[in-house]
Amino acid sequence: MAISQRLEIRQGQSLVMTPQLQQAIKLLQLSNLELTAYVEQELERNPLLERDDAAPAEPERQTEEAAPANEALDTALTREDFSKAEDMDAGRDDLYPDASSRVEGDSSQPLTDWSTVRSSGPRLEGDEDGLENLLGSGESLKDHLLDQLAIAALDPELRLICLSLIDAVDETGYLRGDLAEVAERLGTTMEHVHAVLDVLQGFDPPVVAARDLAECLAIQLRAKDRFDPAMEMMLARLDLVARRDINGLSSTCGVDHDDINDMIAEIRALTPKPGLAFGSEPVQPVVPDVFVREGPDGGWHVELNGDTLPRLLVNSRYYSKVSKEAREKDAKNYLTDCLNNANWLVKSLDQRARTILKVATELVRQQDGFLTYGVRHLRPLNLRTIADAITMHESTVSRVTSNKYISTPRGVFEMKYFFTAAIQSVNGAEAHSAESVRDRIREMIDNEGCDEILSDDRIVALLTADGVNIARRTVAKYREAMRIPSSVERRRLKSSEIAAPAAP
Repeated sequence: MAISQRLEIRQGQSLVMTPQLQQAIKLLQLSNLELTAYVEQELERNPLLERDDAAPAEPERQTEEAAPANEALDTALTREDFSKAEDMDAGRDDLYPDASSRVEGDSSQPLTDWSTVRSSGPRLEGDEDGLENLLGSGESLKDHLLDQLAIAALDPELRLICLSLIDAVDETGYLRGDLAEVAERLGTTMEHVHAVLDVLQGFDPPVVAARDLAECLAIQLRAKDRFDPAMEMMLARLDLVARRDINGLSSTCGVDHDDINDMIAEIRALTPKPGLAFGSEPVQPVVPDVFVREGPDGGWHVELNGDTLPRLLVNSRYYSKVSKEAREKDAKNYLTDCLNNANWLVKSLDQRARTILKVATELVRQQDGFLTYGVRHLRPLNLRTIADAITMHESTVSRVTSNKYISTPRGVFEMKYFFTAAIQSVNGAEAHSAESVRDRIREMIDNEGCDEILSDDRIVALLTADGVNIARRTVAKYREAMRIPSSVERRRLKSSEIAAPAAP
């Protein structure tokens, strides 16, 4: 076949991601804290932008002049697919409709553990200072160790080794570095490193710089003069302790069951993570982006949190004054770019707020049963259902629900909490949400008696009788995701609690 050159004309469509459109998409997935930091940078960078603190923002109201300006952005967010533009939820199969159509119990389906989501309800009376103490950043563990190093009687060489070891101590108090690498990097011997480690482990807290959990517990037991050969054997088999295997521990340690229970009680009274008693990075509280309140008519009122919405204005008067005095072409181009960027940022922020409100309103409408009756009435939901209802693309809904929180009468939840996979019913009835099934499993296990520990097969039978078509391996996955031990381990745990002597 001869190689030749020729001209061809082809017609096609492609999405052109302009810098302005990339900015608008980026703003959608930013949290309120990230958005505040981004706006502060733009205020410093663009002289035509200024903060508007006069009145709260009302993004849901749109003037006739602003509507045509946002038409291009509305069209792009409605029609275009931005899922390939650094989509944060590409791996969330339970958000897309193909996940709900999978056969229940498929081991290839990823599970999302929302069991750790807790509502931020009112605090207990008498604990007004709890939040202040939690957010307050006290002395860190590293600073505490450095203060002790400053008064320690060590040679300069050993002091340098100790400083390197302190840098390798994490916030929980464990030494996360290799001693051989420390010795090689500092050009010293292992004997010197071990000698300095012994000194460091004598600092306050006395269990600091342990290399693993067994060493951490051993140091505390030595300080109490309770580190005997039987306890040493138990620390070597902490896996048996975790499983509450009393028979295995009794055989390993060479003592009877009563002594094993006493030794386990001693271990449980120790401190596994001594570094957590010191201050760390300040905890950022969750600030909801949307408030949901029950109205007098019995419906749900959805409104944006105005405190999290940056309010910006474009100083057109300053632009007119400066542009008249600009003579050079570069200066005029700079002012024009600043004006265009400022106008687009204001439009993008308004579009972001209106999109969040639209998505949150549809979420509340879809999950009305959850807000009224609780988690048992959480419906299966995916991105496509929300996207079709509000005529937007799934990738836009995915970005809007990332790092956003809703304050409801049942607590504060991340928006993605309301998206859950579907589990089919036995007789073809309405499907159950995975989160509601997990809640049923948790309640069954919490209410089980000492004489009747529910196995995974028994849980499957109870759920099937309740109309839930679920496989045993799926129950096991849900149970493990909620960090609930197996029936064998729970039986051992309850037996040891019964056998343990009552406190005087």
